[in-house]
Amino acid sequence: MRLLARAHQMPVRLAVGAFVLNSGLSKLQGLDEAADEVHGTAKTAYPFLDSQDPRDFTRTLGRAEVALGTALLVPLVPSLVAGAALTAFSAGLTGLYLRLPGTRQEGGLRPSPQGIPLAKDTWLVGIGASLVLEELARSRAERRCRR
Repeated sequence: MRLLARAHQMPVRLAVGAFVLNSGLSKLQGLDEAADEVHGTAKTAYPFLDSQDPRDFTRTLGRAEVALGTALLVPLVPSLVAGAALTAFSAGLTGLYLRLPGTRQEGGLRPSPQGIPLAKDTWLVGIGASLVLEELARSRAERRCRR
């Protein structure tokens, strides 16, 4: 596994990393104001979260976003690792879009006006998967060249 991010990966890593880091910091700074709304949205999509304390859940989510954003911003974190983390995290966010009532137009996947802010998380899945797939393909190609 390559230890440094490739130069051409850094623009997307910086853009996404800054966005995710800012989201996490915002949750941590506005914890009291955001906790009930963030937790309420999450438990609607994922009912098993109902038993969690809203402040604890939002704090954990904010910390996870800070860690993920930092991993994307720091070129020393391999793109395979950062991409896998982004893919997993954003898949959970995309689940909100797919599960929350009123976020999609009836009978399909197209977002409703209310769902557009959540639909953007599908882009993050694509970005994370692209980072992972590129690293896996390059690793495989490098192994073939050594033979």
